[in-house]
Amino acid sequence: MKKGGILNPKINQLISETGHTDYIVVTDAGLPIPENVTHRIDLALKEGLPGFLETLDTVLTELEVEKVILAEEVKTVSPGMHDQIVSRFPNLPIEYVPHVEFKQQTKQARGLIRTGEFTGYANAILVAGVVY
Repeated sequence: MKKGGILNPKINQLISETGHTDYIVVTDAGLPIPENVTHRIDLALKEGLPGFLETLDTVLTELEVEKVILAEEVKTVSPGMHDQIVSRFPNLPIEYVPHVEFKQQTKQARGLIRTGEFTGYANAILVAGVVY
């Protein structure tokens, strides 16, 4: 965990409880949130608010990430969003899986943060790293 300036106490708790290799998922408005996930944080206010990239950037101020998992469909359905996501992780491995598998992997997450994003496949599984 880093120390930045996230005001949302539930997001702060999620990040502080996250250990090495745990998953945190930042999602668009449409991704199903599994019932078994401990931290289900729904920030969606209306279409586009908050946005996926703004939320992702905010989470990244606090969370050390060692790998990112994306649905392979984002490359063709939302190439602009794909490029924006990838640009945030220039030196990290990015794994692509079919969207069906992506949804299955979210069931292993410590927590999910849902945004108001309406861009297709704007979802990322962040695999936690360590700061040392």
